[in-house]
Amino acid sequence: MGFRIIRYIFFGNYFIGLLAVALTIESTLQLRVPFNSVTYYLLIFIAPIVYYTYAYMGATDSRHSVNPRTAWYGSHQLFIRWSQLVLSLLGLGLVVYMTVIHYEAILHLPAAYWMIILFVVLLAVLYYGLVPVFFFNLNLRNTGWLKPFIIGFMWAATANLLPLILLKIEMGVDVTESTFWVFLFIKNWMFCTVNAIMFDMKDYAIDSNAELKTFVVRMGLKKTIFYVLLPLLITSMLSLLIFAHVNHFAPIRIIFNIIPFILTTGVAWSMNKRKKIFYYLIVIDGLVLVKALCGIIAMQFI
Repeated sequence: MGFRIIRYIFFGNYFIGLLAVALTIESTLQLRVPFNSVTYYLLIFIAPIVYYTYAYMGATDSRHSVNPRTAWYGSHQLFIRWSQLVLSLLGLGLVVYMTVIHYEAILHLPAAYWMIILFVVLLAVLYYGLVPVFFFNLNLRNTGWLKPFIIGFMWAATANLLPLILLKIEMGVDVTESTFWVFLFIKNWMFCTVNAIMFDMKDYAIDSNAELKTFVVRMGLKKTIFYVLLPLLITSMLSLLIFAHVNHFAPIRIIFNIIPFILTTGVAWSMNKRKKIFYYLIVIDGLVLVKALCGIIAMQFI
């Protein structure tokens, strides 16, 4: 029974929704700005679930599939379809509600904010190649080495850009005068990019057969770890230490903020050997939750 619940939580992408909320709360506390409305947090929980589940909507009932996740989706088609329908309608209802309540603020939103929204939405659409082919045929999910950077950008935008835009809409709060949000955005971008590269390692054989040139397919497991993951993590940690020193962070705050990077380095080192899918879903995705929790805790020592 317990394992069935775990599969529903992780295979069903509900854990992904939790990560989106946790990263948003972390960013809000770090910037010391008001919290968004409950409506927005509910929407930011629902949207990633629907979005990530879309990739598996075509799974057939193949319970003996090599990929346990695909097999799970295939054997739970009815549940997934109803879940997608209910969550999509609920998400759409929340968007309509927020639009009606704040339509004047939305109409007066600065052009820069609109450009960010349109760029993020465009990336989200192009990631699955949802643009009709008579316009152009582009699926960013199949771009190989570029894919993890796009995923990292989308997560950073979810945590560090969209909440600020909604704050402008809901409360008129503007934080663009500070550059701290830029640092937080880049930090989340790099962290989530590393996370996405590690996640690609589980699909090494599939991507290789599909001739999808991810970092792992191009370079192999060990070279990806030593020449991509570790340099990105070390650079991120050094940047964090420099930024913390310049801004006079308390030592305890620095320690909590650097813990997720140290743990990620250890997990990256362990990726020399293939892992089962739940290692990726729980441990690797769990690093994002650890990062959010450490960031939240660190803010208690200001």
